[in-house]
Amino acid sequence: MERTWRWFGKNDKITLAMLKQIGVTGIVTALHDVPLGEVWTREKIHDLKSYIESYGMRWSVVESLPVTETIKYAGPDRDQQIEVYKESMRNLAAEGIHTICYNFMPVLDWARTDLLHANPNGTSNLYFNYAEFAYFDIYILQREGAREEWASFQFPAGVGQGRDVLAEADALAKTMTPEKDHELVENIVIKTQGFVSGNFKEGDKEPIEKFRKFLDLYKGIDKAQLRENMKYFLEAIMPVCDECDMNMCVHPDDPPIEILGLPRIVRTYEDIKWFLDAVPNKHNGLTFCAGSLSAGAYNDVVAMAKEFAPRTHFVHLRSCHIFENGDFTEASHLGGRANLIELARIFEKENPELPMRVDHGMTMLGDEERGYNAGYSFLGRMFAMGQVQGVLATVDRELGIEYKQPWMY
Repeated sequence: MERTWRWFGKNDKITLAMLKQIGVTGIVTALHDVPLGEVWTREKIHDLKSYIESYGMRWSVVESLPVTETIKYAGPDRDQQIEVYKESMRNLAAEGIHTICYNFMPVLDWARTDLLHANPNGTSNLYFNYAEFAYFDIYILQREGAREEWASFQFPAGVGQGRDVLAEADALAKTMTPEKDHELVENIVIKTQGFVSGNFKEGDKEPIEKFRKFLDLYKGIDKAQLRENMKYFLEAIMPVCDECDMNMCVHPDDPPIEILGLPRIVRTYEDIKWFLDAVPNKHNGLTFCAGSLSAGAYNDVVAMAKEFAPRTHFVHLRSCHIFENGDFTEASHLGGRANLIELARIFEKENPELPMRVDHGMTMLGDEERGYNAGYSFLGRMFAMGQVQGVLATVDRELGIEYKQPWMY
């Protein structure tokens, strides 16, 4: 697979010169300076593409060209926003960029409760604690119906059995302080969203009030309606995909659970099969994020890879470990539930040119002091890239595929 790296533009503390040295050949990025809902002009695309190429790499995948909330909940300006999206797609294709990773998650792009959870070896990782998330939902967000939903919450078979998340959240309420509340809001709302062209950003005043307003947009929107909205969007853009040979690949819900009373429609085998069958165009495909999928105890990640490899246009290689109580954390790229070695065999056999990036590496050896975006450390991801490159070299030898050494000679 093509070794790519998510890079956040010219202001990223991780430079393209650094990435070239560690074997990265493709860049995954976006126009992070363009406001949500505005056209990505060909001039801006060309400028960033040329900058990437000046370092001997290529802009392989757009992650993400954001789908605005009005498209997701079918607001009055949905069609106008879809036309904006189409124009950006055509401009990208005109500059030779033909893969777009996007998501259809309402309000939140991804969610964790702890961004620097200590590992036994002294590193840290992203972590999702159900009790802390329930506390945020009930006591900080004060969402209507949250207490009742958490009272009836059940983990999938095999994890969290007998755990009372609501009771744990109520116990937390007795020990939390304003400082701890602030940190939880930062972790869930700000630090995981602001750098991905999301709805929230650093410095937002009253982010909780803003959060509530976004949730209100989805009142009355259930899973069936959100599915239909996604189908409407895909059917509208498929003619442009055919015209421009543009691959659209949706990112699974992260985490793959129902949260905050919002519908989630890309979290299980059945979900993925539904949207692929609903719009059976080869350009309507999947970003196979092994990390997101492996955070769901009900997902057989290897079986899903075998099934959906022909419609996968982009791969995120990472893995999650689910604890007995149901909480989960990012695992080693050679560990966890995802079985990245077997996934490498599946995707290399299907398409050895498929773009792949490692994702959500550990924070290690001072990464936490360098101001990197949450989940996007340099040394931690470089370590993961080294692991994955070793896996790919071994798998390629097994399959008789020439392993392309990306540097030196």
